[in-house]
Amino acid sequence: MRTRPSRTPQDARRVLVACTLLLTNALVLGACEQRARDERSAARAPASHAADAASTVHDEHTAHDADRHDEHGAAHGAHVDAHVGHAEHASGDVIRVDPGMLRDLRVTTAPVEVRPAGATVTVLGELHVNEDRYAEVGAPIPARVVEVRVAPGARVETGETLIELSSPELGRARADLLAARARAELARKALARLEALAEERIVPARRVQEARAEAEAADAELQAAGAALHALGVDPAQATADPARAAILELRSPIDGVVIERNAMRGQLADPSKPLVRVADLSELWLTAHAFERDAVRIAPGAAAEVGFAALPGREFQGTVTLVGSRVEPESRTIPVRITVANEDGTLRPGMSATARVPLADEMSRVLAVPAAALQRLADGWVVFLPRGEGRFEVRPVGRGRDLGGEVEVVSGLKPDERVVVDGAFLLKAEAEKARGGGDGHDHAH
Repeated sequence: MRTRPSRTPQDARRVLVACTLLLTNALVLGACEQRARDERSAARAPASHAADAASTVHDEHTAHDADRHDEHGAAHGAHVDAHVGHAEHASGDVIRVDPGMLRDLRVTTAPVEVRPAGATVTVLGELHVNEDRYAEVGAPIPARVVEVRVAPGARVETGETLIELSSPELGRARADLLAARARAELARKALARLEALAEERIVPARRVQEARAEAEAADAELQAAGAALHALGVDPAQATADPARAAILELRSPIDGVVIERNAMRGQLADPSKPLVRVADLSELWLTAHAFERDAVRIAPGAAAEVGFAALPGREFQGTVTLVGSRVEPESRTIPVRITVANEDGTLRPGMSATARVPLADEMSRVLAVPAAALQRLADGWVVFLPRGEGRFEVRPVGRGRDLGGEVEVVSGLKPDERVVVDGAFLLKAEAEKARGGGDGHDHAH
């Protein structure tokens, strides 16, 4: 049997101290927890008040929207305004600008006009020589260049010598012509003598007939030799018996004009398939433009055109449509249009790029048009802005047609005489974009 040890006074004091410490700790912990609860309650109080205030504002805003719905529902449907910066967005098609900003915009308007359909169409093209006043001069036979008489850019007249060539074939052709000419002259003299003798009955008529046949054959040979020489570019009447010049061929200009290209050098062997000199009369040029088929079919020959050139800003030239092509180019779906442009002072050069405004033939057809600055591009297409009073502007989607020289055809979305914003439309576009971007979280009643 175990016996419990007896406790001393010291042990009793230790137990009392331990109990006192435990009680003190418990009281401290309880006080801390109560203080923490008080602090959390104090923190929740402002948020609760804010939530109550927000609820009150929301209720007032909802009541205000309901009043506006009742007021404007019959005319436009309900619009819920979303304030973004200085503009407010309503149902995706109206923006409102505050008076201060409206003064800065300096808005101007213009009416939607009814005008002739595409009074003009703008086409791009390039200048070329007038092919009716243009010539390429080359060697008709293989020959060697012995003399070059002209330089590029030189003015020449019809019949002026451009280049001298040397050709053995030409020498033979000239010799054949001279021989045929001599035989024909001899045959004619023999025929004349025999005809005189036949009249005196000295020679029989058969001899005269034979001489006449020989003379006719000689004339035929002479004509053939002359034709061969003419085919080489030499006038048979200018055939010379000078041996030094017998093989010389002079290439002459067939027109009055300017040497726009020269591909000949002394000693060069001329290729009959390639021109040595190009001559053009530059007093009149051809502008070859390309018009889309829908426009080209309404361009009439004889129409006057206004032509401008990138190399000559600020200057306009007058032209006349002389030809509208009869075939559509499959790659570009365009039809070539030829415009003749006067160039009396020689300012224009073949190869220049040009822009031409050409009137269309369907003047009786009418379209709606607005100034080009009135149309603005938004994410979902082209729009215009229509004033609706008190700083309100309707954002109206429209269908864009052709450019009409400062104006744009409108194919849908507008009526005649409606007014659209011109100056200030770009800034209204920016406000519309901001309003649309800021209204994603709002409900829109329609």
